[in-house]
Amino acid sequence: MNIQEVSVFIIYLVFMLAIGVWFFFRDKNQTEKGYFLGDRKMGPWVAALSAGASDMSAWVLMGLPTSIYALGLGQVWIAVGLAVGYSLSWIYEAPRLRTFSIEANDSITVPQYLTNRFMSQSKALQLISAAVFLVAYTIYAASSIKACGTLFNTVTGIETTTAMYLAAVIVISYTFLGGFSAVSWTDFFQGMLVLLAMLIVPIVAAGMLEAGASAKIDTPNYWNVFSSWQDIVSGLGWGLGYFGMPHIIIRFMSINSQKELRKSAKIGISWTVIILTFAVLVGVVGRMFIGFDENVNSNSLVFVVMTRRIFPALVSGLLLSAVLAAAMSTADSQLLAAASAFASDVYHPVIRGNKASNREMLWAGRIVVLAIAVAALMIASSPNAGSIMSLVSNAWGVFGAAFGPAIMLSLFWKRATFAGASAGIFVGAVVDIAWLTYMADTGVYEIIPGFFAGLVVAVVVSLITPKPTKEVEELFDRALKAAEE
Repeated sequence: MNIQEVSVFIIYLVFMLAIGVWFFFRDKNQTEKGYFLGDRKMGPWVAALSAGASDMSAWVLMGLPTSIYALGLGQVWIAVGLAVGYSLSWIYEAPRLRTFSIEANDSITVPQYLTNRFMSQSKALQLISAAVFLVAYTIYAASSIKACGTLFNTVTGIETTTAMYLAAVIVISYTFLGGFSAVSWTDFFQGMLVLLAMLIVPIVAAGMLEAGASAKIDTPNYWNVFSSWQDIVSGLGWGLGYFGMPHIIIRFMSINSQKELRKSAKIGISWTVIILTFAVLVGVVGRMFIGFDENVNSNSLVFVVMTRRIFPALVSGLLLSAVLAAAMSTADSQLLAAASAFASDVYHPVIRGNKASNREMLWAGRIVVLAIAVAALMIASSPNAGSIMSLVSNAWGVFGAAFGPAIMLSLFWKRATFAGASAGIFVGAVVDIAWLTYMADTGVYEIIPGFFAGLVVAVVVSLITPKPTKEVEELFDRALKAAEE
């Protein structure tokens, strides 16, 4: 155990907890909208970096670089797909989703938005969505908790499972206390730290490489970007996930104005493209700097090992805190999104029949935060949990396939119907899971068939069901006009 590294970790964790405590006492009387959406008062920098940090979890510092470290540049298409998808979501989806969610009865969650967008009295979509949320977010949060445990174990020597519990307690604490505002502000600071680490480590390591280091890589086709059509298609398919990723697009809904949203888009896109570019460099430079090591590969440690070999303890402790930051910034957003889905879309309208007070809603959400975290811990600590990257890809696929088509159609197609959106969500999720279970050996990422199956079904069902009412069409027109102002 290196005392200096551990000391930096402790200082960082105390700072994160302090943010949650500060927002808890500042907003003691906050409403449901305040706890789950920050009262739509997020500024451009906080919203942009919070969206990016909640997306770029530890997998961008551990999972993606290690995939490139081990398998080669054929994996670069994941970064390309993510950069393109993220940019398109900010440019086309964000402006409309913000105004449509306001016009749709000031909706604060994705399922609530879809129900209100079509002015439906049915709770079917909210229940289906909540079920997908709870399952997928539990898996997603497990990846973040597993990353925290691996990092704590590497740096401090604490047993991995114990380290997972410690990390989960910290994330739960500030999410539980401060809600959306605390999560967004911790994500902001964590986003800045991740950017710093990703810029410094590969550049310094590249400067230390010996002449001819690239010749030491003996993996066949390591440098071949066009290694297989499956790598290209599946990598680009990752970009589809952004259109339906609730914990990311909820940031679009939280921004305080369309003008601020345009600023956020520039900041968010720039941050993400830089992060993804340097994640690729970490993998490539790491392979030349470290050489192939199965322990590094199996535990996704290329960034961690490279950092500790290069820098003194105080500096490496700060830079490795970025891995912790990345994992925590996604875990907190996932827990909050799952909590909001249950509290606002199941507990309030279905269990309590819209009779729940604000205080009751907040505590219902907080209890779900605890429940999801416990379930995620059980998955993360299982020896059969899979790698960090595999856990992320599974959850990412379900969300993108289920919600992406329904949300985009609700924003861009006036003829879309509630029945079409509900059918699209259900079919997208089912096809995604079925492809993962039975067709994974094709090498095609399950989000692709899931997304397009959901899209086709949503369009077909919308066309064969009665057209939207005049009131629903007027809502679409009002929201569209506001988005274009």
